[in-house]
Parts: sequence; C-alpha cells; structure tokens
Amino acid sequence: MALIPRDGVMENTHPLNLVEGAINAPLKVTRPPLFEVYMRMAEELAKRSTCARLQVGTVLTDSELENVVAIGYNGNVRGFANRCDSPTPGACGCIHSEQNALVKAPGHLRGKVAFVTASPCVMCAKLMIQASVTHLFYREAYRSSEGLKVLLQGGATVVHYKRWRDTWR
Repeated sequence: MALIPRDGVMENTHPLNLVEGAINAPLKVTRPPLFEVYMRMAEELAKRSTCARLQVGTVLTDSELENVVAIGYNGNVRGFANRCDSPTPGACGCIHSEQNALVKAPGHLRGKVAFVTASPCVMCAKLMIQASVTHLFYREAYRSSEGLKVLLQGGATVVHYKRWRDTWR
C-alpha cells in the first residue's frame, strides 16, 4: 500500500487503483473494475440514509471480491423514526453505515473488504479491525483522519479510492 501525503490529503497510489502500466499511461479500460462497482453500490446505499448531516453507505465483500457479505447505511434503529434523534453533529443518534454492515456480516468470515463512501471514525475503524476487515476503500475523507490511523495501526490496507469516479457515468 502506498498512501502519499499531499497538502494534508492522503493520495492513493495503491496497485488496485492502477490499470496495466504507469499511473500516467493512457487507460484502455472497457468496463468498470469490481472495486468501482462496489464503491458505486456503496454510493447508492448512501442515498437511503436518513442522517441529516452526512449520508454514508458501506458494502462488505469477501477477500476475493466475489460475494457481497453485508451492506449498510447510516440512520436510526430499525423501527424508530427515519430521522436523527438530535441536530447536534456527532450526537445525532444515527448508527453508522459501517456498524450497520458489520452487525450483518458473518463473524466467522476473515479477510473482509470494506467499500465506504466516507472514511470511518475511530470507533468504526476499531470495529472493522475486530471484525477482520483487512482492506478499506473509501471515496471521501471524513472530518478526522484518526480512523484511518487506527486501521493502519491495526494492519489494514487503506485506499483513498477515487480514480474511476467520473468514468462510466
């Protein structure tokens, strides 16, 4: 993994974001890579979020990227009103998308890969490590990078995945 700090932003040069050849080489891609497909699934799930401040979606796959094992988006508890409990940022009462996905994922499965529309908070990062998530692909940076540091400390591969964002749209 290679995350390179540039102006305070972690830029991704991870091989999974590259397609045959150098980073600046002309791309000859005829279909979206699976990484992009799963990220777009997470983006669609985020649209179901009922959180007033930030809509986030998560897709968990197995390590081979062959099976989606769980999905999640942030919002209130099942059966409760589809709105935040409080307007206070950080205390709105919504369950995070990562948490929603992790409670649905099979606990025995090791080497999960997470695709999340925003980088995780510290607690979600800790839960990911505990649930054997080995790779995190995220589209946008959350207001704090502390969750990414926790994942790296826990041995996970972290990828700021944005290379194909505007392709195939």
